[in-house]
Amino acid sequence: MGQETETIPRSIVLVGLMGAGKSCVGRRLAQRLGLPFIDADTEIEAAAGCSISEIFARYGEGAFRDGERKVVGRLLAGPRCVLATGGGAFMDPETRALIAEKGISVWIRADLDLLVKRTAGRDHRPLLRQGDPREILGRLIADRYPVYAAADLAVDTADRPPEFTVDRVLDALARHLRHPVPPPDVPG
Repeated sequence: MGQETETIPRSIVLVGLMGAGKSCVGRRLAQRLGLPFIDADTEIEAAAGCSISEIFARYGEGAFRDGERKVVGRLLAGPRCVLATGGGAFMDPETRALIAEKGISVWIRADLDLLVKRTAGRDHRPLLRQGDPREILGRLIADRYPVYAAADLAVDTADRPPEFTVDRVLDALARHLRHPVPPPDVPG
């Protein structure tokens, strides 16, 4: 697409479930756009001085979401970037409002089978340690996909090389920047 950085007016914020490919796609997207890539989870861990799993275990999800909101707000107040958020970030109404105000949100949407495949055998995801990963991911899809639908853009990913999804994101961004369509309202 040859997108010039100057044509991207705000940071690009990738949202979606764990395993959708936000970080993998985000790194490549940032490179193509000539923008820095930032992984919000990495920034949260650096700010807290411990892993996300440790934050969840020590302080609970509420404290994690508060810290996540502050980190996302700080990052969006800085220079334009491609920002990959954690799977639950967009679920928080305040974080979602920050993203809507200061970024262009892109939902990287994946089906259940792909998410199960991509998250299998990884133990750094606290939510997947609480039972059957397929059942948990199915429940997260039911709960979160209606909220993720409030993103400015939705791009389907597939079991293909990351460049496939990057190209889809670039195409969706180009269309959006030419003719922005407001996302639907989401309760909450």
